[in-house]
Amino acid sequence: MTWEVLNVIGTTAFAISGAIVAMRAEYDLLGVYVLSFVTAFGGGAVRNVLLGLPVSLLWEQQGLFILVFVVVSLFILLPQLIIKPWNRWGHFFDAIGLSAFAIQGAMLASQAGHSLSAVIVAATLTGTGGGIIRDVLAGRKPLVFRDEIYALWAVLAGVMIGMGWVTQPWATYFLFIVLVVLRMVSVFYNWRLPKPRAIQSSEEG
Repeated sequence: MTWEVLNVIGTTAFAISGAIVAMRAEYDLLGVYVLSFVTAFGGGAVRNVLLGLPVSLLWEQQGLFILVFVVVSLFILLPQLIIKPWNRWGHFFDAIGLSAFAIQGAMLASQAGHSLSAVIVAATLTGTGGGIIRDVLAGRKPLVFRDEIYALWAVLAGVMIGMGWVTQPWATYFLFIVLVVLRMVSVFYNWRLPKPRAIQSSEEG
Protein backbone atom coordinates (compact mmCIF):
# COMPACT_ATOMS: atom_id res chain seq x y z
CA MET A 1 0.00 0.00 0.00
CA THR A 2 2.81 2.43 0.88
CA TRP A 3 4.54 1.66 -2.43
CA GLU A 4 1.38 2.37 -4.45
CA VAL A 5 0.61 5.62 -2.61
CA LEU A 6 4.12 6.95 -3.18
CA ASN A 7 3.97 5.87 -6.82
CA VAL A 8 0.74 7.79 -7.43
CA ILE A 9 1.98 10.88 -5.57
CA GLY A 10 5.32 10.99 -7.36
CA THR A 11 3.89 10.28 -10.80
CA THR A 12 1.22 12.95 -10.48
CA ALA A 13 3.57 15.60 -9.14
CA PHE A 14 6.19 15.08 -11.85
CA ALA A 15 3.58 14.88 -14.62
CA ILE A 16 2.37 18.31 -13.51
CA SER A 17 5.89 19.72 -13.53
CA GLY A 18 6.54 18.34 -17.01
CA ALA A 19 3.31 19.84 -18.36
CA ILE A 20 4.11 23.26 -16.92
CA VAL A 21 7.64 23.33 -18.33
CA ALA A 22 6.34 22.33 -21.76
CA MET A 23 3.55 24.91 -21.73
CA ARG A 24 5.90 27.68 -20.63
CA ALA A 25 8.21 26.73 -23.51
CA GLU A 26 5.19 26.92 -25.85
CA TYR A 27 5.38 23.29 -26.94
CA ASP A 28 2.62 21.98 -29.15
CA LEU A 29 -0.02 19.56 -27.89
CA LEU A 30 2.06 16.45 -28.56
CA GLY A 31 5.12 18.02 -26.95
CA VAL A 32 3.23 18.75 -23.73
CA TYR A 33 2.08 15.15 -23.42
CA VAL A 34 5.48 13.70 -24.30
CA LEU A 35 7.37 15.85 -21.79
CA SER A 36 4.83 15.07 -19.09
CA PHE A 37 5.07 11.31 -19.60
CA VAL A 38 8.86 11.38 -19.81
CA THR A 39 9.08 13.37 -16.58
CA ALA A 40 6.60 11.10 -14.78
CA PHE A 41 8.15 7.78 -15.82
CA GLY A 42 11.75 8.63 -16.71
CA GLY A 43 13.13 8.15 -13.21
CA GLY A 44 11.52 4.73 -12.89
CA ALA A 45 12.95 3.62 -16.23
CA VAL A 46 16.48 4.66 -15.21
CA ARG A 47 16.05 2.89 -11.87
CA ASN A 48 14.91 -0.36 -13.51
CA VAL A 49 17.91 -0.39 -15.83
CA LEU A 50 20.24 0.26 -12.89
CA LEU A 51 18.78 -2.54 -10.76
CA GLY A 52 18.57 -5.02 -13.64
CA LEU A 53 14.78 -4.99 -13.73
CA PRO A 54 12.86 -5.27 -17.02
CA VAL A 55 12.09 -1.85 -18.44
CA SER A 56 8.85 -3.40 -19.69
CA LEU A 57 7.55 -3.19 -16.11
CA LEU A 58 6.65 0.42 -16.89
CA TRP A 59 4.08 -0.70 -19.45
CA GLU A 60 2.23 -2.64 -16.76
CA GLN A 61 1.25 0.60 -15.01
CA GLN A 62 -1.79 1.27 -17.14
CA GLY A 63 -3.62 3.03 -14.32
CA LEU A 64 -0.80 5.53 -13.91
CA PHE A 65 -0.66 6.20 -17.65
CA ILE A 66 -4.36 7.03 -17.58
CA LEU A 67 -3.85 9.24 -14.52
CA VAL A 68 -1.07 11.22 -16.24
CA PHE A 69 -3.18 11.63 -19.37
CA VAL A 70 -6.13 12.96 -17.37
CA VAL A 71 -3.98 15.35 -15.30
CA VAL A 72 -2.19 16.74 -18.34
CA SER A 73 -5.47 17.12 -20.22
CA LEU A 74 -6.84 19.23 -17.36
CA PHE A 75 -3.78 21.46 -17.59
CA ILE A 76 -4.30 21.91 -21.31
CA LEU A 77 -8.03 22.63 -21.01
CA LEU A 78 -7.80 24.87 -17.93
CA PRO A 79 -4.35 26.52 -18.12
CA GLN A 80 -5.25 29.81 -16.46
CA LEU A 81 -6.89 28.13 -13.49
CA ILE A 82 -3.90 25.85 -12.91
CA ILE A 83 -0.74 27.66 -13.98
CA LYS A 84 -1.17 30.59 -11.58
CA PRO A 85 -1.41 28.31 -8.52
CA TRP A 86 1.54 26.35 -9.91
CA ASN A 87 3.66 29.48 -10.06
CA ARG A 88 3.09 29.79 -6.33
CA TRP A 89 3.25 26.10 -5.41
CA GLY A 90 5.56 24.76 -8.13
CA HIS A 91 8.48 24.01 -5.83
CA PHE A 92 6.09 22.26 -3.45
CA PHE A 93 4.85 19.83 -6.11
CA ASP A 94 8.41 19.21 -7.25
CA ALA A 95 9.43 18.49 -3.65
CA ILE A 96 6.57 16.01 -3.35
CA GLY A 97 7.65 14.19 -6.51
CA LEU A 98 11.30 14.14 -5.47
CA SER A 99 10.55 12.77 -2.00
CA ALA A 100 8.00 10.17 -3.10
CA PHE A 101 10.13 8.75 -5.90
CA ALA A 102 13.35 8.80 -3.88
CA ILE A 103 11.73 6.76 -1.10
CA GLN A 104 10.12 4.44 -3.63
CA GLY A 105 13.39 3.77 -5.41
CA ALA A 106 15.20 3.17 -2.13
CA MET A 107 12.47 0.76 -0.98
CA LEU A 108 12.67 -1.26 -4.19
CA ALA A 109 16.47 -1.57 -4.04
CA SER A 110 16.42 -2.42 -0.33
CA GLN A 111 13.72 -5.07 -0.72
CA ALA A 112 15.76 -6.62 -3.54
CA GLY A 113 18.65 -7.07 -1.11
CA HIS A 114 21.04 -4.59 -2.72
CA SER A 115 23.89 -2.89 -0.86
CA LEU A 116 23.66 0.50 0.82
CA SER A 117 25.42 2.22 -2.08
CA ALA A 118 22.97 0.70 -4.57
CA VAL A 119 20.02 1.83 -2.44
CA ILE A 120 21.37 5.39 -2.35
CA VAL A 121 21.96 5.47 -6.10
CA ALA A 122 18.50 4.02 -6.77
CA ALA A 123 16.90 6.65 -4.53
CA THR A 124 18.82 9.46 -6.20
CA LEU A 125 18.18 8.38 -9.78
CA THR A 126 14.51 7.59 -9.18
CA GLY A 127 13.96 10.90 -7.42
CA THR A 128 15.84 13.05 -9.91
CA GLY A 129 15.94 11.05 -13.16
CA GLY A 130 12.62 12.26 -14.55
CA GLY A 131 13.44 15.88 -13.75
CA ILE A 132 16.86 15.62 -15.40
CA ILE A 133 15.37 14.18 -18.60
CA ARG A 134 12.66 16.87 -18.53
CA ASP A 135 15.15 19.71 -18.22
CA VAL A 136 17.47 18.32 -20.89
CA LEU A 137 14.62 17.94 -23.39
CA ALA A 138 13.42 21.44 -22.53
CA GLY A 139 16.90 22.88 -23.09
CA ARG A 140 17.35 23.90 -19.46
CA LYS A 141 20.16 23.37 -17.00
CA PRO A 142 18.98 20.37 -14.90
CA LEU A 143 17.71 21.43 -11.49
CA VAL A 144 19.80 18.76 -9.79
CA PHE A 145 23.00 20.42 -11.06
CA ARG A 146 22.15 23.94 -9.99
CA ASP A 147 23.39 25.71 -6.89
CA GLU A 148 20.42 24.93 -4.68
CA ILE A 149 20.26 21.74 -2.65
CA TYR A 150 18.10 19.16 -4.44
CA ALA A 151 19.54 15.68 -4.96
CA LEU A 152 20.95 15.67 -1.40
CA TRP A 153 17.47 15.00 -0.04
CA ALA A 154 17.13 11.94 -2.28
CA VAL A 155 20.49 10.72 -0.99
CA LEU A 156 19.20 11.17 2.56
CA ALA A 157 16.21 8.95 1.76
CA GLY A 158 18.53 6.27 0.44
CA VAL A 159 20.69 6.38 3.56
CA MET A 160 17.75 6.20 5.95
CA ILE A 161 16.15 3.25 4.17
CA GLY A 162 19.40 1.50 3.22
CA MET A 163 20.55 1.54 6.85
CA GLY A 164 17.31 -0.10 7.92
CA TRP A 165 16.17 2.88 9.99
CA VAL A 166 12.84 3.15 8.16
CA THR A 167 10.86 -0.08 8.04
CA GLN A 168 7.31 0.64 9.18
CA PRO A 169 4.68 2.37 7.00
CA TRP A 170 4.24 5.21 9.49
CA ALA A 171 8.00 5.81 9.47
CA THR A 172 8.01 5.88 5.67
CA TYR A 173 5.29 8.53 5.56
CA PHE A 174 7.09 10.49 8.27
CA LEU A 175 10.30 10.40 6.21
CA PHE A 176 8.32 11.58 3.20
CA ILE A 177 7.01 14.60 5.12
CA VAL A 178 10.47 15.39 6.50
CA LEU A 179 12.01 15.33 3.02
CA VAL A 180 9.32 17.61 1.60
CA VAL A 181 9.80 20.05 4.48
CA LEU A 182 13.60 20.02 4.11
CA ARG A 183 13.34 20.64 0.37
CA MET A 184 10.96 23.55 0.88
CA VAL A 185 13.11 25.03 3.67
CA SER A 186 16.16 24.82 1.42
CA VAL A 187 14.24 26.70 -1.29
CA PHE A 188 12.91 29.33 1.12
CA TYR A 189 16.27 30.03 2.72
CA ASN A 190 18.21 29.52 -0.52
CA TRP A 191 20.49 26.85 0.92
CA ARG A 192 23.34 26.02 -1.45
CA LEU A 193 26.15 23.54 -1.60
CA PRO A 194 29.66 25.01 -1.76
CA LYS A 195 31.29 25.34 -5.17
CA PRO A 196 34.83 24.22 -5.94
CA ARG A 197 37.18 26.99 -6.92
CA ALA A 198 37.51 27.55 -10.62
CA ILE A 199 40.62 26.02 -12.15
CA GLN A 200 42.63 28.61 -13.99
CA SER A 201 44.70 27.61 -16.99
CA SER A 202 48.46 28.05 -16.93
CA GLU A 203 48.14 30.68 -19.65
CA GLU A 204 46.00 32.84 -17.38
CA GLY A 205 48.49 32.46 -14.53
